[in-house]
Amino acid sequence: MRYAHTVEQVRDAERALAAYVTEGSLMQRAAAGLASACAGVLGDVYGSRVGVLTGSGANGGDALFAAARLARRGARVEALRLGSAVHEAALTAFVRSGGRVVAELSRADMVLDGIVGIGGRPGLHDEAAAAVDRARRGGPFVVAVDVPSGIDVDGGRLAGDHVDADLTVTFGTPKIGLLVRPASRAAGVVTVVDIGLAPYLGEPALAVLQDADVRRLLPVPGVAAHKYTRGVVGIAAGSAEYPGAGLLTVSAAVAAGWAGMVRYVGGASDLIRANRPEVVIGDGRVQARVVGPGGGADAGGQLRTALNDSVPVVVDADGLGHLPEGVPATTVVTPHAGELARLLGTNRGSVDAAPLAALRTAVERLGCVVLLKGSRTLVGAPGRPVSVNPTGVPWLATAGAGDVLSGVVGSLLASGLSSYDAARVGAYLHGRAGAIASSGGTHPISAEQVIGALPAAAASCRREIG
Repeated sequence: MRYAHTVEQVRDAERALAAYVTEGSLMQRAAAGLASACAGVLGDVYGSRVGVLTGSGANGGDALFAAARLARRGARVEALRLGSAVHEAALTAFVRSGGRVVAELSRADMVLDGIVGIGGRPGLHDEAAAAVDRARRGGPFVVAVDVPSGIDVDGGRLAGDHVDADLTVTFGTPKIGLLVRPASRAAGVVTVVDIGLAPYLGEPALAVLQDADVRRLLPVPGVAAHKYTRGVVGIAAGSAEYPGAGLLTVSAAVAAGWAGMVRYVGGASDLIRANRPEVVIGDGRVQARVVGPGGGADAGGQLRTALNDSVPVVVDADGLGHLPEGVPATTVVTPHAGELARLLGTNRGSVDAAPLAALRTAVERLGCVVLLKGSRTLVGAPGRPVSVNPTGVPWLATAGAGDVLSGVVGSLLASGLSSYDAARVGAYLHGRAGAIASSGGTHPISAEQVIGALPAAAASCRREIG
């Protein structure tokens, strides 16, 4: 599992660790890791040209100390001071190692962004923004120190000018804005330097699944298993108007394979009989339900029936417009940004600008699991860290892909996973299937192709890593 923490948690951890180490050692650990990462990008450090944009914060000191290390390996380093102060010890080490403080950076192979650290507000002041623009001329590789300057570190928003990095070298733990859109788009590739904070960080604010986590969570039937012990998922999706949504949702639940049986009720029965002979048409005892995809006018009644059954329910699409005031905590709602905006009584732009805040508001209001679909899907649940989905490709923005996701989550729910785990594992497998179907994002895909790739997605997670 990969985790992210808030600024307050990071600062508390730094203060706790500082009681056990010599003064300045945390900055030296950070600078050593930063210099190593920069050297890995540069390849041949000797003769390379490195510029530093440094502000008055600790990350400016990290950048100057790292540049001093690169200078001792033969790099030509320059620093441009932004602001009225600078980390004096780091500046002294920088100059003693051959670095030059300049009024304007020369053309560089690499630029280190040490303008604003984790304590900065979103947006850059005019002088810093102009300096960033000038430094980027000539196309240097940009390395953000801890976070790209100007992003909303705890909220993941972009508000005003900011640095767009090719690589972010962050210290101790990822910060929230490095993982949550839209701010994460400014981070480039993120690498974490261990400076010893882990024992002091506390419960994470965000979690990111990895293959090993999915492998641990995915159910494996025992030798005595049969279709009923593996779970039955009931799907009420599709209608006379939208029969294809029913077929896609059912087909995804079958292809995912975690439930032992799929039952179906709805307006697409004839289509499903013709295409999915293994599906049982008609209601009956189930361990989880999916309601809403393509449900049309039937969705409201189907949702009421499902919520009265005392089993976990996935609510998507047309079902979202019929949510009652209170739903069981085991309910999983799966809106996209526009649907979540309607649920919250706001506009889509506000959700797109601050999806993490919108998700947290929805979890608080609804009291259940909320899966906010998007380019980086978020899953929230009461009392649990928000889960950021790392898989997927832009080609998944295609008609029917949400129906597929609902079927996958429903299958996992019926197999016995908790609502929170079913939602985040479902999103992970859905994204992985999209990547497989599109050969790593190289070409367009259809929802049917995503369904076809679901078994391979699960198999890829089960392979041993390394």
